[in-house]
Amino acid sequence: MSSVNTHPDTHPQAADLPWWQPGEDSTLQCVQVREETHDVKTFVFRAEPPRRFHYQPGQFITLELDINGESVNRCYTLSSSPTRPDRVSITVKRIPGGVVSGWLHDTLRPGMQLNVLGPSGEFTYVRHASTPYLFLSAGSGITPLMSMSRALTDLASGADIVFVHSARSPRDIIFRKELAQLASSHATFSQAIVCENRQGEPEWPGFTGRLDAARLLHMVPDLMARQVFCCGPAPYMASVRQMLQDCGFDMQHYHEESFNFAELAAAAPDAAVDEISASCEGGGFNVHFAKMGDDLSVAPGQTVLAAALAKGMRLPASCTRGVCGTCKTKLLEGKVDMQHEGGIRQREVDQGFFLPCCSKPLSDLVVDR
Repeated sequence: MSSVNTHPDTHPQAADLPWWQPGEDSTLQCVQVREETHDVKTFVFRAEPPRRFHYQPGQFITLELDINGESVNRCYTLSSSPTRPDRVSITVKRIPGGVVSGWLHDTLRPGMQLNVLGPSGEFTYVRHASTPYLFLSAGSGITPLMSMSRALTDLASGADIVFVHSARSPRDIIFRKELAQLASSHATFSQAIVCENRQGEPEWPGFTGRLDAARLLHMVPDLMARQVFCCGPAPYMASVRQMLQDCGFDMQHYHEESFNFAELAAAAPDAAVDEISASCEGGGFNVHFAKMGDDLSVAPGQTVLAAALAKGMRLPASCTRGVCGTCKTKLLEGKVDMQHEGGIRQREVDQGFFLPCCSKPLSDLVVDR
């Protein structure tokens, strides 16, 4: 006897689903939360309505959150791979006092929905597709490099990859089991982990201490022949840059990712001063922050964010080039020249919003912050 399915599946077939495109608004529904370490969680999402995710491994999305009645934007690298297009994931470390990371860890649960903008970013092997690779990461900087590793191995590309990750201790190693599994399953993928100490695992068999040039050359004897991708805290990346330069590495083959300009300024104050500070003598405009009550002088040709950072003001910012939308603010009075890269929608511009990171005043300004 044959049976009839009286409740056919109305979910669209994958081939019929539209693709999620760069810069596109989307609503994502959380479908899973995984604990990676004691202070790191992975949040897995699907699109609502259903669609397939198209992006380059290593790119990021911008979360648009409402936290305690305040609109907050933050960008997070996708730790997932576009080779698995029905889900995306971000992997987030809880930052002490961090408004967004704390909210995600404490509040976000399966079934909840978020508004996002994405994907964006240029930190991807796709733009430098020549093997062999060296992936260097520290802490949660592992996420874009894990996305690249997942994509390259899923595609059975045969890419020669050495993945060197630095962590505070064995219990802080993100994706520890998966890295080991990739190394055991793919002959051209090898991994090494350096822990500052053995806390929580006295019998830790791996490298202990901090990454230095001698240790790196021991792990990667053919370092000079590789494309290097690096992501981690600003001091770590500054150390890696210096290490490679001291070794005589061709820095045209070095690529790094960072969202936090304030950290970069702290790590390399001389370079930061050269980039963000300029004399306010000889013209410029005044910016008044209505809620903060502060006033700021902006030199000709200087962005609002650059002037604020030079003065020591704490403003939300991530990419500093008009990509992520983290610094989005309402402009109450005045005009700006804004050269953004997709971090703000036209309807938001029409409503009076602007991005201080890529906006130069054309008059005195009043800002709703």
